[in-house]
Amino acid sequence: MKTTLFLFLVISFGLCGCGAYNKSAVKVGAPGTGAPACPGVYRIVPGDKISVKLFYNPDLNQDVTVQPDGTISLLLVHEVRVAGLSSEELRKIVARDYTKYLQQAEVSVVVRNAAGNKIFVGGEVAKPTMELLGGPTTVLQAVYMAGGFLPGARTDEVIVFRRGADNKPFQIALNIKDAMKGVDLSQDIYLQPYDMVIVPRSNIADVDLWVDQYLGRTIGVFGNEVLMYYYIKQ
Repeated sequence: MKTTLFLFLVISFGLCGCGAYNKSAVKVGAPGTGAPACPGVYRIVPGDKISVKLFYNPDLNQDVTVQPDGTISLLLVHEVRVAGLSSEELRKIVARDYTKYLQQAEVSVVVRNAAGNKIFVGGEVAKPTMELLGGPTTVLQAVYMAGGFLPGARTDEVIVFRRGADNKPFQIALNIKDAMKGVDLSQDIYLQPYDMVIVPRSNIADVDLWVDQYLGRTIGVFGNEVLMYYYIKQ
């Protein structure tokens, strides 16, 4: 009897103790939560993949990756620091450097794979993933890129981690459930580079996991008759 009462109290405590996911997250409408402005000039970052082509000297064409120190290595001109430059600024620098060796240095520079446009999706999704933003992308679109919500997902409080204008991180709480119902589409905000979308586990899923972990051990100690007694009394 004492064991059963103890088990009932512990289960009740677990059911009542599941609160909101994050109390400090801001809501839609706070600074930094609106639709992103039209993209400005893209600035090269480490990890970007760049194509450098010379029209009159195709033997010098290269596809290179920006190194962690922000440089690339090109034939003849060797190391070039590129981090923070636009593709047009880099084109002018490369053309200038190649004029030391070539009579006609007509250069084209294209950023093929922009590492600076990464977003991350994790938590209660089918396939936690990193994606590259190929255009305007909302939270719900990003979740479906990650395989969609798992059954235990808490869709009424999805969290987006974002860096503000002062480069300090903050959190945005989104009711994606309302967006999916068409009640409040403003909750499905557009993502910005380096945003992290975290889908938390629902209260019920938390309890289910807790019960699986705790009761699995309890049954092994006290036996199935304890649970049988509890359920019979309900």
